[in-house]
Amino acid sequence: MIDLRLKIDDVPIDHPSIVRLRTDAVDSEHDALLIDRDQESQTFDLAGYSLRVHCGPETDLDGDVLLLVPGRTSAHRLVRSRSRHNTFLVTEQCDQLCVMCSQPPKKYHADLFDQFTVAATLAPESARITISGGEPLLHKRRLFQFLVAAANARPDISFHVLTNGQFFEPDDGAMIDEIGRDRVLWGIPLYAPYAELHDSIVGKSGAFERLSLSFATLMRVGAAVELRTVVLQQNWAALPELANYVSTRLPFIDVWAIMQLENIGYARMNWAHSFKDTSLDFGQLRSAINLAIGRGIQTLLYNFPLCTVPSLYRHLAPGTISDWKNKFLDGCGDCALRSTCGGFFEWYKADQGFGGLLPQ
Repeated sequence: MIDLRLKIDDVPIDHPSIVRLRTDAVDSEHDALLIDRDQESQTFDLAGYSLRVHCGPETDLDGDVLLLVPGRTSAHRLVRSRSRHNTFLVTEQCDQLCVMCSQPPKKYHADLFDQFTVAATLAPESARITISGGEPLLHKRRLFQFLVAAANARPDISFHVLTNGQFFEPDDGAMIDEIGRDRVLWGIPLYAPYAELHDSIVGKSGAFERLSLSFATLMRVGAAVELRTVVLQQNWAALPELANYVSTRLPFIDVWAIMQLENIGYARMNWAHSFKDTSLDFGQLRSAINLAIGRGIQTLLYNFPLCTVPSLYRHLAPGTISDWKNKFLDGCGDCALRSTCGGFFEWYKADQGFGGLLPQ
């Protein structure tokens, strides 16, 4: 597992600050140049001060963007310059309590959108940055300001915004246009084809109805939408019906991402009655996929190790688990599929997981 926090010595700052680490030359006022390296740390010159990062000399930090917070001896590694998996957690507040939430919500919010804007402008060329929460659109005005500023400063970068879709309004179209419709992919969950089941999964009465209004808004403005459905015991029987709903009511979406469960957060607490072992039973999922694809909906399987998917459907399962939180099991070493497989979540537990894993 890759650590997204780096231990540092305290630095004399009085507000959260963004710094990009460089080894050869600086290009920005936010850059810090490497001045020393030993077996335990790398030291950078930060506006005349020494920023000591505790890591070995083999750790490549060139181009990485850090968030420094006053009084803290750890830095958030917001952007890793050689990774495709960079995420800004912009808030931990949320208006829903999903039974499988991997990031349980918190009450308080620290507004760091200005810092995130700077970090985005320092990202590598053509980077895609995921915006996550909590629920980012609880702070819609600030989020849109961030997206516009970043898009204007860096026309080459794009964003994948993960939102529950509860807060879009008809007049958001102008702002989405200003950001650029092709610059943001909105990742929005839908767990069932009817209100009672969807609302029970997300823990919010009226969520399904409100989501329907948001989808109408996004369709009218031509926004790019990734529909996301986590496979659960709770919605297993309804998946074919959901495929019918998606293909008839939401045909404008760019992709339907059907996702396996991540054993962390609330999902860990609710694992026994939420995890569906699709390595042993793929039936309802097969029916849903066939129906959706047959009606022209691009459908993919996220977070499915290839050995848990029937061979005819493996081309639909790209490696989607972020590099900082994926792993392979002991038995994966000689697997013929390993080079194209996304593996397992770092917190996957074999004794609670897939029962139908077979060497390939």
